[in-house]
Amino acid sequence: MQDGSRQPIIAASAAMAEPISIALVLFPHVTQLDLTGPVQVFSSVPGATLHLAWKTIEPIPTDSVLTLLPTTTFAECPQADVICIPGGFGVDAILNDAEVIDFIRRQAAGAKYITSVCTGSLALGAAGLLDGYRAATHWSARECLPLFGATISTERVCIDRNRITGGGVTAGIDFALTLVSQLVDRATAEAIQLRLEYNPAPPFTAGSPDTAPPEVLSRMLERIAPFRKRRVELAERAAASLNGGAT
Repeated sequence: MQDGSRQPIIAASAAMAEPISIALVLFPHVTQLDLTGPVQVFSSVPGATLHLAWKTIEPIPTDSVLTLLPTTTFAECPQADVICIPGGFGVDAILNDAEVIDFIRRQAAGAKYITSVCTGSLALGAAGLLDGYRAATHWSARECLPLFGATISTERVCIDRNRITGGGVTAGIDFALTLVSQLVDRATAEAIQLRLEYNPAPPFTAGSPDTAPPEVLSRMLERIAPFRKRRVELAERAAASLNGGAT
């Protein structure tokens, strides 16, 4: 993926085209749609520059066949107006990674918006950035949020002051459009939505544990149980570190 400083397709007035810098954190085994959904939206924002940051600029494997290229390293990434952490199984490994957590904290200190998609909110929590805030995450990871002092939100997109967090995976597009409406205006967000023809009409109602057929939910819960247990353990360790406990 390339730097997002190219000419956007959505036209804007001079007043609306003020520079906006958005940094998204890459990491091995990221869920690519958590990242690429918002990137597709942000790439149409007038005046926006996107940075895909990781420790190095070597190719990053995702949780699918796709491989992504960082555009900058943590050390070279400029201060962004927006810091965004996508999710995926790879989040588990970064919850206790001091280099990643330090980068998130440094960016958050100067960012206008501190954001995440899916389980990326757990990394915000591990950085101490959700204490006293409401936050959304993937339904399978909600139990981890209170460990970091956050209140669970079941909203698809949760806004609490300058924290904007999206629910699981596909909520990344909703999150990004919502953020654009905050950064620029609603008309720009709606123009991007129209360009993408983002008009979802899912063929099934299995997209939430509240609406999925019981047998489908049961099979999924059984399948992810060991991963879920391990994630809670890692989140507990990260929370203990925040509170001055053992790491």
